[in-house]
This record gives sequence, structure tokens and C-alpha cells, in this order.
Amino acid sequence: MTQSEENYLKAVYHLEDSETGTVNTNSIAEYMQTKPSSVTDMVKKLSDKGLLNYKKYQGVSLTSTGSIKALTVIRKHRLWETFLVEKLNFAWDEVHEVAEQLEHIESEKLINELDRLLGFPKSDPHGDPIPDKNGELEKQHTHILSVLPINSSSICVGVRDTSVSFLNYLDKNKIALGDEIHILEKEAFDDSIHIKIRDRKLHLSNRIASNLLMK
Repeated sequence: MTQSEENYLKAVYHLEDSETGTVNTNSIAEYMQTKPSSVTDMVKKLSDKGLLNYKKYQGVSLTSTGSIKALTVIRKHRLWETFLVEKLNFAWDEVHEVAEQLEHIESEKLINELDRLLGFPKSDPHGDPIPDKNGELEKQHTHILSVLPINSSSICVGVRDTSVSFLNYLDKNKIALGDEIHILEKEAFDDSIHIKIRDRKLHLSNRIASNLLMK
């Protein structure tokens, strides 16, 4: 498979609706930052290869083979992110672009040895679950920080937004995975919240709180 084909399968996996299991081509175009006509051409190609189900005007979905292929790419991406942080001292906001390149390495042996070297991690530096070598993905039952009630406490286990700007914000305010966050107060006006992490108190916007995954 080409890198472009792998990227499309990964995009469909990330965009698939949990209820319908389908994705429209405009959503793929926006996600891939390309023209809808280019998406249609690629979708037809991947459909011919048995990796996507595609019917005009009805959306796109992964076949079982396509899902395995997508999860394989995701597995490699998240293992490389973990390796870069744990073994090469990259910051968590530096790894995505590098992992985007490394995820297309084809050697199955290399990836399995990488997994073993890292101690078979269950999640990457951003808290996203890592599929195992059989494509099995352990689902995490999480909630976003913004919906938790006042006076509750929970552990930060992941982020929804992995952009450099958001991760830099978290670093600047010393918010990290594994932190226990206590909800002190909520503002009715803008849904912002007041929290406590260890001995520090912070005021977070609803946008920030909606991008922190808690367990």
C-alpha cells in the first residue's frame, strides 16, 4: 500500500461515526485537507481493493480488512510516539510529525520488537490506546473534564486535542497525564471551571476542559 492509501484508511477510522459506522467524503476532504474530487478518486480505488465500502451518496466505511490495515498504521504511529518520548527524550508536542513519517515503515518484526522494547505499552504519550499486534484495541471509558460535577476528583488519562499549541498550554500550566484534578467550582456564564491540582488552583476555559480526558 502507498503512504497516501494508509493515510486515507487511518482518516476514515478516526472519522467513522460511532452510530452509523460511515463517513461522508466531505469530512474526509476536510480532515485530509484536500479536494473532495481527490477523495472520491481514492475512495473508489480503496473500494476496488476491498478496503472500503463505498456507495455514492451513502458514505464510506472500512471493511474488516480495511479496519485491520488502519489499526496497523495507528499501532505503529502510537508506538513510535511512545519510543520518541521514552527513549529519545522528545517532548509530547514534538512527536506527532515524526511519527507520521515512521508509521509507514513496513517491517512487522521491527514493530513487534519496538513493542517489546517499550514493555508492551497500553497507551501513547497522549493517552490514546495502542492496538496490539492482532489489531485488538482496548477501549477506554473516559469522560471529558468539563462534564464532571463540582467537588468530584478524577485522573487525567488523555487529551482530545494533540495540537502543539494545546500541549504547550498544558506544559505551561503544569497539567500532565496522571494528575488528579479536583473540580472546585463552575461558572454558569461561560461554563469555565475552577480546579485544583495538588496544591495549585487554576481557572480553565470550557474549551480546555472539554479536551482533557478523565478516568
